[in-house]
Amino acid sequence: MWVIFVVPLVKSKHTQILFVCSANKERSKTAEDYFAEGYPDFEFRSIGTNQKICSQEGTFYLNEEHLTWADTIYAMEQKHKKEVLRFSKSVSSKKVKMLNIPDHFTYYQKELLELLAEKVGF
Repeated sequence: MWVIFVVPLVKSKHTQILFVCSANKERSKTAEDYFAEGYPDFEFRSIGTNQKICSQEGTFYLNEEHLTWADTIYAMEQKHKKEVLRFSKSVSSKKVKMLNIPDHFTYYQKELLELLAEKVGF
């Protein structure tokens, strides 16, 4: 018999940043991992907006808990921002920042890291 514990995402004293792309596999996951390495005073998470792909890939799909957990949400494309705002009426459009990073990068690709560093700019 398996026992599953669900640990809620709780607010902490650190700034909490959420990155959003389609599959939570390349862009948003890269952003989460990249910034987590260099910014220990922040907390980072990532999610995808395509439920089918997230399910197939075993990645995190859009959910209210992550959206309310985040202080700031970075959307890779306009369609991701629209999906976040459609999904959750409690998220203000001011909380969602646009990165305008297209879906043609692989995980941790050098050019993707450069764009993330330039556009997020902590």
